[in-house]
Amino acid sequence: MPDHGRSSSPLRSWLRKFGDAFRGLFHAVTSESSFAAHLPVAAAAVACGAWFRISPVEWCLVALAIGAVVAAEVFNTSIESLARAMDTGPDPRIRDALDTASAGVLVAVGTAIVVGVVIFGPRVLASMS
Repeated sequence: MPDHGRSSSPLRSWLRKFGDAFRGLFHAVTSESSFAAHLPVAAAAVACGAWFRISPVEWCLVALAIGAVVAAEVFNTSIESLARAMDTGPDPRIRDALDTASAGVLVAVGTAIVVGVVIFGPRVLASMS
């Protein structure tokens, strides 16, 4: 099996591992159009958190929700990339894998919406009255 530029040696440096991870994150963010929606919404959640001065526990929940969505989207992008590399044509198993990965993003986004509504909803309603 080709190593695709990666060493299987246990001496592979931590710096190289982090570099590879950041390259993967950059690839996901620049190649997946969904990040054009996820990142501005994440920035808006952070701005709302600062505006409403949410508690440290609420900050943790917001950070976890953002992290879950980004991680799910990165995993989804990874699976899409592997499916494109296989290039075997229509295959119901690949379709199922892609749909399941997308469902993971959907679950993470749904959970993040619930977190946002619970944390920010009462504050927004209070500011409107």
